[in-house]
Amino acid sequence: MAQKPVREFFVKQLFAKEWDHYFTRLNYPFKSVLVSPETSVEHVLAAHTWLKKDDLVVKPDMLFGKRGINNLVLYKNKKPGDVDWDFAKKWMKEKSKSETELKSGQKGYLTHYIVEPFVPHASDEEYYIAATAQGLQDVLYLSAAGGIDIESGWDEKVTTVVIELDDDEKKIKEKISKGLPKDIPTAKKNIFVDFAIHFYFFFRDMHFAYLELNPFVIKDKNIFLLDAVARMDDTAEFVMKEKWENIEYPASFGMSKKCPEVEAIEKVDHHSGSSLKLSILNRKGRIWTLVAGGGASVVYADTIADLAGVTELANYGEYSGGPTTEETRFYAATVFDLMTREKNPDGKILLIGGAIANFTDVAKTFEGIVLAMQEYKEALKKNKVKIYVRRGGPNYQEGLKNIEKAAKEMGLYIEVYGPETHVTEIVKKAINV
Repeated sequence: MAQKPVREFFVKQLFAKEWDHYFTRLNYPFKSVLVSPETSVEHVLAAHTWLKKDDLVVKPDMLFGKRGINNLVLYKNKKPGDVDWDFAKKWMKEKSKSETELKSGQKGYLTHYIVEPFVPHASDEEYYIAATAQGLQDVLYLSAAGGIDIESGWDEKVTTVVIELDDDEKKIKEKISKGLPKDIPTAKKNIFVDFAIHFYFFFRDMHFAYLELNPFVIKDKNIFLLDAVARMDDTAEFVMKEKWENIEYPASFGMSKKCPEVEAIEKVDHHSGSSLKLSILNRKGRIWTLVAGGGASVVYADTIADLAGVTELANYGEYSGGPTTEETRFYAATVFDLMTREKNPDGKILLIGGAIANFTDVAKTFEGIVLAMQEYKEALKKNKVKIYVRRGGPNYQEGLKNIEKAAKEMGLYIEVYGPETHVTEIVKKAINV
């Protein structure tokens, strides 16, 4: 499972979309707007007229917590109208002007904000709920004491419900009902139980890896989700694309924006049943990789860093899960494009590696790599690229034969090895260790 954090706005939007299916006896008065550099103020106001009427709450929505502690939550202070839309816009503009440093030491520029109506409530009306996937179990956390101090005295405040993957619906409901915190007010117990049960089903069905609401508020049968944190299991994206719609995985606060090439690979990955991952570590690095398999990618990266030095490793990623010829071609072409933009006087090294595949057709994926090589053959030659291949699996002999023949016909340097050669032996051969 690859866990990827998502914006608070996405979580609340997904709740709103699925609410009537899961929480039939409760209401969610969903009002929320994501404001970003691409946001048109006129469009926002036209689509969300409540922004001109309600007192507002504004927070950065950039994958970091403790926004209140960092003085990054704008909300009504003394009287109605304290935080109207005009004041909120001014506050966001001011916060975005200069770099922000969190108490944790992270630094970066604020670009995305979530804007919602202010919900008047007392501190004892705040509740906490979270769920996380832990191996063959899911764990649900419940508390009648939500808010920024939840971590203080956690064991006394929070009850834990462990749900086995083979528990049926009846068993799950029984466990959650019995795990209800004792200090939930009597008048709200039934609503809390109902919400907690269906919160778990929502968490499971939507393929969250982690989902936290801290706090949420209960008013009559209305549930207000004041703050949300979540990570998704991105391996489920292919089957969840209709539910998740235009999901995005933003870079963490303070990290550089992803380059267009990486975003293009992510887009293909999102619409594929295979796994295509790419991270650029050092554009000027001499050693580039096309590695099949997530485990193999770790082994190759560690071996290169150990034997050649981490600064020599240009990229990290994988193509796995039986990608099509075209998907592999696109992935390889993207890597070739990036690796041939800057020359190195000593030339460059391309490692096409992987373990012994279980079901990926090696000949089919190598056909995609050959097509990309043909597209970039002149650039590869100009950059004096040496290619080292090691692969095993279905049709590997045909794949190795074809890629070797094609490279030599194109005038490219290539060495080809099968499963009789150790998986990372080509790293030693490439750097002459």
